[in-house]
Amino acid sequence: MAVSVDIRKRLGSFELKVSFQTEGGVHGLLGASGCGKSLTLLCIAGVMKPDSGRIEVDGRVLFDSGRGIDLPPQKRSVGLLFQNYALFPNMTLEENLRAALHAKGRSRDGEAVGAMLRRFHLQGLENHYPVQLSGGQQQRAALARILLSGPELLMLDEPLSALDSYLRRQTELELMEVFESFGGSILFVSHSRGEVRRLCRSVTVIDSGFGRGSVSVRELFEAPRTLSQAMAAGWENYSRVRKIGEGRLLAEDWGFELAVPDIPADSRYAAVRARSLHLSVEPGLNAIPVKILRTVADINCTAILAAPAEGGEGMAVLRAEAETFPPFEGEKAYLNFPPGSLLFLGS
Repeated sequence: MAVSVDIRKRLGSFELKVSFQTEGGVHGLLGASGCGKSLTLLCIAGVMKPDSGRIEVDGRVLFDSGRGIDLPPQKRSVGLLFQNYALFPNMTLEENLRAALHAKGRSRDGEAVGAMLRRFHLQGLENHYPVQLSGGQQQRAALARILLSGPELLMLDEPLSALDSYLRRQTELELMEVFESFGGSILFVSHSRGEVRRLCRSVTVIDSGFGRGSVSVRELFEAPRTLSQAMAAGWENYSRVRKIGEGRLLAEDWGFELAVPDIPADSRYAAVRARSLHLSVEPGLNAIPVKILRTVADINCTAILAAPAEGGEGMAVLRAEAETFPPFEGEKAYLNFPPGSLLFLGS
C-alpha cells in the first residue's frame, strides 16, 4: 500500500516541509524532539490541516490543497497511536474497545473484542479503567482499539518512549508481531535510531521541520547521503571541509588539516563515527593533538570528549571511544583520523 505525503505547515515561527513516498511496510520518521515528526502524523490523520500540499494513501486522496480536498479524520481510515494513548478515562477497557466498533455499527461484536483482548494479552482486565492499567497495558489497549477500527494506514507516535528499558524491549517484540500481521502501511515515529533500525524497512529523516525523500534503513546506516541523514544515523563528529591542496583538506569546524588521498570534488562536509577515532600518545599521520575534556565510562567502552589542543575558541568538541582506560581529564593526547573512516557529504 503506497503512501505519498508532500505538505507544508506553519505554526508561528516553525515551518514544516515534509515530502516522502513509501510503498508499504514500516516506514520510519526519524528526528530529534520538536523537529516536526508528530505534526506530520497529525496532518496525515486530519487533526491538523496543512497550509498546502497533498496526502494520498493507496491511491485515495486525503488532502489536496490545489483541488480543495480535505477529508475529515473519521473518513480517512487512518489509525494514530498517540504518545499518551488517548484512552477514554471514564470507560472500562472493554468499553474503550467497543467504542472503536461503534462507528462501524458493530458495537455488539463481542467476538472481535474478545479476540483482540487475547491477541494483546489483556484478558481479565475488561472491567479495569485506564488509570488501573500499567503503561504497557494502556499502550496495548490503545493499539487494540485502533486495529478494531480497521485502518488502512497505521501510525505510531513514539510508542516506546514512555516505557522503561525492560518493558520497551518486550513491547518492541510485540510490535514486530503486530506489524507482520497488519495488512496496510505503517508510519513509525521515533527519535531512536536503534528502534528505526530494528523495526523499519525505509525511513525519512526530519531535521528542524524539513524532511525530503525516503531511503532504505540499510542505506541510511551504511551510506547516508546528507549531513542530516549522517547525524541521524549516528555519525557523531562532523565538520565543514575545504580542499586546500592535493590530498589535503581543512576541517573548518575542527580547526585542523587532514591528509586524505581521495576527496570528492563536491564535498562540503566530512563526518566520522566516534568508534572510528583512536587515541595514541605518539604523533603520526592524521594524529591530531587534543586535550581531554571529559571521559564517561560505559559498559563496553569509555566515551571521550576532546578539543583540539592547538585550535582556537569555538572549535567543535570531538567525540571518540576507547576500549581501554583513556588519559585523565585535562591531559593531552593524539586523536587519530584514519583516512578511510571519513564520510564525505555534498549537502
